[in-house]
Amino acid sequence: MARYTGPKDRLSRREGFDLFGKGAKLTRLGVSPGVHGPKGASFRQSQYSRQLREKQKVKRLYGVLEKQFRKYVEESFKTKGNTGDKLMSLLERRLDNVVYRLGFAPTRPAARQLVSHKHVTVNGKKINIPSYRLKKGESVSLDAKALEIPAIKKSTEGDQKIPKWLRRKAIIGEMTREPVIDDISESISAQDIVEFYSR
Repeated sequence: MARYTGPKDRLSRREGFDLFGKGAKLTRLGVSPGVHGPKGASFRQSQYSRQLREKQKVKRLYGVLEKQFRKYVEESFKTKGNTGDKLMSLLERRLDNVVYRLGFAPTRPAARQLVSHKHVTVNGKKINIPSYRLKKGESVSLDAKALEIPAIKKSTEGDQKIPKWLRRKAIIGEMTREPVIDDISESISAQDIVEFYSR
C-alpha cells in the first residue's frame, strides 16, 4: 500500500492550503518552499500551471499517489454525467475519507491509519483497505480499541459538522446517498483537473 512519507509542511506551503489538517502547527503557509524564496511570484500563472496545481492539491489532500489518482480519473471519464462530479464522488467515498468526514479521526492521515490498523468495520466486517469504496446504505463503525486512543476519543466526543450525504449516531455512521461536489467543504476546481487529463 503506497503512500507519501516525506515532509508534509512543504506540500501544504507549495499549494498554499493546509492539506493535512495541522492548523496552528503549520507555519509559513504563505511562503513557498525552497531556499531561494517565492519563485515566479511576479509572473502570471499559465492555464497549464493552474490545472497542475489543482490536480496536485486534490491528489495530496486525499492521500492518493499519481497512478491511483489517474485510475480514478479514467473511471470518471467512462461514466455518464459530469466527469468532475464523478471524480470527486469516487474520492469522497474512499473509506479513509468517510472515517474522516464522520469525525472519527482528526485528519485524513489519522483516518487512513485507523483503517489500515483494522480499527474500522463496514457492515460489521473489518476492512483494512483505505481505498475501499463505500456504497449507499453501508454503515461504518469503530472497534473498542480505537476508542482507547486519546486523539480518536477526543475527536468522537466533539461536535463535528457531518456532511449531508452521511449520517452518524454515536460511533456508527452510514452513507445515505452518493456525495456531490456541493457537499465538499474544501475549495476544489474539479473542472481544472478534468481539463488537465483531457490534453
